[in-house]
Amino acid sequence: MICVVDYRKGNLKSVERGLAAAGADVVVSDDAARIARADAIVLPGVGAFADASATMIELGQMDVIRRRIEAGVPFLGICLGLHLLFEEGEEGAPETGEEEEPMRPRGLSVLPGVVARMPRIDAAGRAFKVPHVGWNEVVLASGDGAFSSPLLANVRPGEYFYFTHSYIVPDTPASTACTEHAVRFPCAVQYRDNVFGVQFHPEKSSDAGARVLANFVAIAQGD
Repeated sequence: MICVVDYRKGNLKSVERGLAAAGADVVVSDDAARIARADAIVLPGVGAFADASATMIELGQMDVIRRRIEAGVPFLGICLGLHLLFEEGEEGAPETGEEEEPMRPRGLSVLPGVVARMPRIDAAGRAFKVPHVGWNEVVLASGDGAFSSPLLANVRPGEYFYFTHSYIVPDTPASTACTEHAVRFPCAVQYRDNVFGVQFHPEKSSDAGARVLANFVAIAQGD
């Protein structure tokens, strides 16, 4: 059973339908005990980092998800769900003085670094719209050939996926795919054999997105 985590901010129905269409047994729940019993966890994403973090802590979801990830349970974070894999996020952080240490909301801290606002100007001085909304080409984070991550099996480098976001995750050794909007940034990650995250919305990305969800269902089922 795959549990889609309801932290009262996410786009749940389309993710639930996409997983079910791939053959998964899916439940949507905000209950930490129910999440703890799941065979796999999906953290969907719409909303602000600070609000989501606060709600997850209040509901006991943050600690449960950390423990289940550490235990090797398959995990997929989508958009804001990807952001929450990292240590901290700038989105929704209270303003502080120039000499004060920033008080950023905390994530799951599975991956290191701070999720930062996407720049509006590229290195050549060209202006870009933020939020970034639309279809973008997804390519390898490094090297040539096919994607190595099982989440991206049967996805061709250069395929387009649907994005809608204003913040981007830092580059780490976990990055498996990138795209570009003002700057090049990671749009897919893998940590160990069980933790995956994507910046794009597979549930809104037509056939390519359906393949990503089907790949995660296969991972969750041990195929």
